Amino acid sequence: MKKENKNLFIAGLILGLGLVGAIDGIVFHQLLQWHHMILSPNIKLEIFTDGLFTALFSAKLLWGGMKIFQDARKNELGTSWKIFTGGIFIGGGAFNLVEGIVDHHILQVHRVRPLAENPLFYDLAFLAIGLLLVIIGVMIKRMEKEA
Repeated sequence: MKKENKNLFIAGLILGLGLVGAIDGIVFHQLLQWHHMILSPNIKLEIFTDGLFTALFSAKLLWGGMKIFQDARKNELGTSWKIFTGGIFIGGGAFNLVEGIVDHHILQVHRVRPLAENPLFYDLAFLAIGLLLVIIGVMIKRMEKEA
């Protein structure tokens, strides 16, 4: 992969991580209020950890934007929407897979919907969506023919 397209892909990957993190935080933590970053009887701790989570995905969005700006200034940024979009989908899917495997299954700090009749269904659906996003991203990225 040419350096310009690699830079574009990495920027998309970073933005995908931040974007799906934002969707997770806004939709599941705030709007639906299904869970917090950690489940605790202490609501102040739950809100505080949600704030840390928000700061982390916001930093990823800023980092991705800064990477695009810096690479463009050096004329080292590709122009392929397929490489960029593939990176966003792969980054978003990676977010779901890593967050789902680590937080929901290994550390068990929270579930997607802990008060549901079958919380495991939501946890597995979260992972399946992550895998689907990665697959879509790889398929989009492969559509680009490198010269």
